[in-house]
Amino acid sequence: MVSMLRSIFNWRLRTPFYYGWLVLGITALATFAASGLTQVVLGGVQVYITDESGWDEGSLAYAASIGTWTSGMIAPFIGRLADRFGPRWLMPFGLVVASGAFFVIAGSNAVWQFYGGYVIGRAVSNPVLVGLVPRTAAVNFFRQRRNMALALVSIFRPTAGAVNIQIISLIARHQGWRAAYRYLGVLSLLIILPVVLFVRRQPEDIGLLPDGARADQAQETTSVSRARSFTPEFSWTAREAVKTRAFWILLIITALGTLASAATGFSMVPYLVQDASLSTASAAGVLSFATFLAVANLFWGYLADRITPRRCLIVMMIGAGVMMIYLMTVNSVSQALLFAVLWGVFSGGLGSLENMVLAEYFGRESYGTILGVFSPLQMVALGLGPALASTARSLAGDFYPLYIAMAAAYFVSAVLMFVAKPPRRPIREIAEANIPPA
Repeated sequence: MVSMLRSIFNWRLRTPFYYGWLVLGITALATFAASGLTQVVLGGVQVYITDESGWDEGSLAYAASIGTWTSGMIAPFIGRLADRFGPRWLMPFGLVVASGAFFVIAGSNAVWQFYGGYVIGRAVSNPVLVGLVPRTAAVNFFRQRRNMALALVSIFRPTAGAVNIQIISLIARHQGWRAAYRYLGVLSLLIILPVVLFVRRQPEDIGLLPDGARADQAQETTSVSRARSFTPEFSWTAREAVKTRAFWILLIITALGTLASAATGFSMVPYLVQDASLSTASAAGVLSFATFLAVANLFWGYLADRITPRRCLIVMMIGAGVMMIYLMTVNSVSQALLFAVLWGVFSGGLGSLENMVLAEYFGRESYGTILGVFSPLQMVALGLGPALASTARSLAGDFYPLYIAMAAAYFVSAVLMFVAKPPRRPIREIAEANIPPA
């Protein structure tokens, strides 16, 4: 009986391509459903909710911030579970919670009910379905193509969010926003089956090695390009990683970059309308275009394989800083679109590149736990971005001091990334290999 159950649980679909790509495809479906609970989607459809319910727009903004901060607080716990159990069991749990949240939101007759559904749904779905767990799966299944896999995972959320805004808006215009959220609840439940059937924790569970090699081929290969996939990867424990200077510098870089991106994104439309004299429609189009350009993460994944993720992150930070200075000179639609293209390409690479650096520096065995330690400060920075932008506007009367400060944040981050070189491996590895420290 035990043997039969084990064979059932270890069964996998035979695919003509590497199984890891199927795992990423299933996680993309889960991310699409969960993106209905992200900040950007709520911001894009909130007018339908407030017009029908009569609730204050500010109350929805607080729900987004509280949900985001709560997700950061539970992320370390989710990270440890991701390393131990993987996405196969965590993601169905996240989909059940997300589905329940969608149904509660759809049936909300009071704002406190909306809060209950949204905050819990956002808190659980963000690390389990959108960020931490899918990224851990990518790191576990890929090594030679890891940077590209992480780049793909990083574009799932913004592209899914952009599509979801349009779908929810379309349904809201014809059937009401509550119907749209009910459909998302049903979709979340339907995705549970393919997750359980096809997703696995790591390639070794199904007789593979990262990037598609089979364990029985490890001694047969003569390809230098595939040698890295067969060579065991050294992985740090979370306890060892947090003792390094590079870990804490990367944490500061992530917080600064997230804060700058969040504050700029939140303030862009009012700045372009009030200070650059663009129409509201044009300004909103510029923001949507810049957000969509997160697809440039594929470019960063390609480039990282050639000049390392660390150097790409330095280039990205410098480019984003220069774009903040350029933004203060924008006074036409054409200039705003140029800004959207370049800032979208640069700032959109932050999430994927920082994850590439973490995987390159610390390996995969404790990747979920290490990434979970990053999440609280990152989520605090993400939630503070809109508040910082609003405060800067009210105190200074315009956004120019904010953009100067955000440019400085990007430039400081570039310097810090230059300093944060790969850490020396811990003593245990040196003793085991009987080699001098790197």
